[in-house]
Amino acid sequence: MRESVRDCFRILVVAWMFVACMSTVGDCRGQSTGRQRLLYVAEPGIRDYLKWGGHGVLVYDIDHGHQFVRRIPLEGYGTDAAGKVLNVKGISASAATGRLYVSTLQQLICIDLVSDNVLWQKSFDLGCDRMSISPDGRTIYQPSFEKSVWYILNAATGDEIKRLEPKSKAHNTVYALDGQHVYLAGLGSPILSVASTADHTIEHTVGAFSDFVRPFTVNGAQTLVFANVNKLLGFEIGDLNTGKIIHRVEIEGFPHGEPDRHGCPAHGIGLTPDERELWVCDGFNRRLHIFDATVMPPKQGASIELREQPGWITFSIDGTLAYASTGDVIDVKTHNIIAALSDEEGRQVHSEKLLEIDFENGKPIENGDQFGLGHVK
Repeated sequence: MRESVRDCFRILVVAWMFVACMSTVGDCRGQSTGRQRLLYVAEPGIRDYLKWGGHGVLVYDIDHGHQFVRRIPLEGYGTDAAGKVLNVKGISASAATGRLYVSTLQQLICIDLVSDNVLWQKSFDLGCDRMSISPDGRTIYQPSFEKSVWYILNAATGDEIKRLEPKSKAHNTVYALDGQHVYLAGLGSPILSVASTADHTIEHTVGAFSDFVRPFTVNGAQTLVFANVNKLLGFEIGDLNTGKIIHRVEIEGFPHGEPDRHGCPAHGIGLTPDERELWVCDGFNRRLHIFDATVMPPKQGASIELREQPGWITFSIDGTLAYASTGDVIDVKTHNIIAALSDEEGRQVHSEKLLEIDFENGKPIENGDQFGLGHVK
């Protein structure tokens, strides 16, 4: 009888410990009065490949070894008329309004960051690509899917305010940190367009670059743009004040091969928030190349080998961590890989659409960005 009582007691203790652990790990938004740093990863974030994380938004606990926390399911959202899951094209968030946005080839999806509920989904006649949201969370610049226009949207409702038409095969979009300008790059143009948010018009342009503009990043002072371009294993630098291209930098010591995706040798570029380093993706060689950005042009330094071909790079809010699209998590100071993302099924997680959102007492207080933007003003 005593053994049975002891066994029951042991079972109850183990069960209590499991529940306590799951309440802490499974949803760490409201379990502590401290700050919780969470990484949000939208899937499928590499084309429509479900093998690397399935469908939905995956959440990781940054301060506990990037442990998987939960999946925000998107069943019934982000699919075509036949029910096929569509490529995720972009991710943005606003801690100010408590909303997360995920774009697919056809739709923009709005999710409540506290409840994880989908608030709305809007479809667009010309499709969607990688959008960007204003610092106050009120306005979204949503590129069409490689068509001629950018939609300017009310972020609360998804309603269209206006359209801009650079006719550049709309693709990548960066909202300036001060909210006064938006940088627009298309897959079919060597010109970067700069829009003024005061009246939502194209204010000026930068370029021409040597080829069509691919991923790019901007420094905090908004004086320089660092851009990948087609046919270049490296990057070019544009002066945002004069509109001229001032440097061309080629990665040395590595073969110039054809990557599996994007058709661009270097696809993915980001500044550390302190702007001391510039990180560049090299798909064919499965590398991240790190440049000293304290000199101009930046000087090539260390290279990091990854578990797959990278196509994107971004950073944690505090700049201590780098996130490659391969799911590798890298310590920025040491350049060591310290974690590799996996989902609840143990699958490797890869995505080019991810960002950090921090919570306190269950409420979002700060968000990062999918682009590796400089923060020095």
